[in-house]
Amino acid sequence: MVKRLHQLEPSQSPWQHPCRKLISMNNDQVNNLNVESFSVLITPQGLKDKLPLSNAAMQTITEGRQVIRNILDGSDKRIIVVIGPCSIHDVDAAMDYAQRLKELSAKIDDSIYVVMRVYFEKPRTTVGWKGLINDPHLNDSFEIEQGLFTARKLLLDLSNLGLPLATEALDPISPQYLQDLISWSAIGARTTESQTHREMSSGLSCAVGFKNGTDGGLAVATNALKSVSHSHSFLGINAGGEVAIIKTKGNQYGHLVLRGGGGKPNYDSVNINRSEKALESAGLKANIMVDCSHENSSKDPAIQPLVAQNVVNQIVEGNKSIIGLMIESNIGFGNQPMTEDPADLRYGVSITDGCIDWQQTEDCLLDMHAKLKDLLPKR
Repeated sequence: MVKRLHQLEPSQSPWQHPCRKLISMNNDQVNNLNVESFSVLITPQGLKDKLPLSNAAMQTITEGRQVIRNILDGSDKRIIVVIGPCSIHDVDAAMDYAQRLKELSAKIDDSIYVVMRVYFEKPRTTVGWKGLINDPHLNDSFEIEQGLFTARKLLLDLSNLGLPLATEALDPISPQYLQDLISWSAIGARTTESQTHREMSSGLSCAVGFKNGTDGGLAVATNALKSVSHSHSFLGINAGGEVAIIKTKGNQYGHLVLRGGGGKPNYDSVNINRSEKALESAGLKANIMVDCSHENSSKDPAIQPLVAQNVVNQIVEGNKSIIGLMIESNIGFGNQPMTEDPADLRYGVSITDGCIDWQQTEDCLLDMHAKLKDLLPKR
């Protein structure tokens, strides 16, 4: 008669074999073999206690989130323009840019709701600078705790200025430190297919734009939009820094962001129409944002205003599904390589993707406003 496993005595372990000798081992021989060290970070609540929300910042954030939801629902007829540097590496230049953007946004607010890009985390195909949080000193010192302090302080300063803010939600831990200051989030083309990022997005407090895949396909984005609207349970951390099971309610304000792919743009009217049909077939609302950068501009920043012009013309000609645009913009044009000494970098010029300069930014947004200000209220 064969005994079931739960009936065996400890000395009769089914994993023991008469020809097998037990080898004495300790955890050091099997655990964390490729880990050099662990450093304990400040908790999310600890960082928020040191850099708390002001009343002015809270008003900016709550108002920003509600306006974006209203635009996605169709009750606010304006379009969203998410605009700003490809990535933030100089907080002084970021504040300089923000003050200019705030002044410009006041001139066009009746038709364009401006949200500033404040991207701190950069996904990499291979290696490279991963952003201000990961490496705030731009010298491979990787002082991540300092990066979190710097990022949160900048977000607070920008919110106090009255600008709603956008970022890419890349690391699944950092939202507990920073997302209370964000009005709109993006999930990038490389992570739209990731279950981790879909689950995380289902719990974010703001609207989330999912980019189409790097191959230009829409399936990963439409699947992500279905997923993010549902409740999920997954591992994460709480405000106290403890590992926790996070159960979400689902995020009803996911939408598609077209950024081109597979070497081709996808902002033209044919691709917009194809995207509308794909969303409708999936039972999703046809809310589409166009990213004027990446393959939609052939990675040439000078083409971004032309993409924006084409998209605005589609709205003028009767399109109802386009709810916004993304533009990579900075004080200076283009981009620059990292230098050995960060002090040698040119002021206000991107160290990641190329951007249009401030004059082009101003011209582009004012032209958009002129074309849309009388049209959008009737849209």
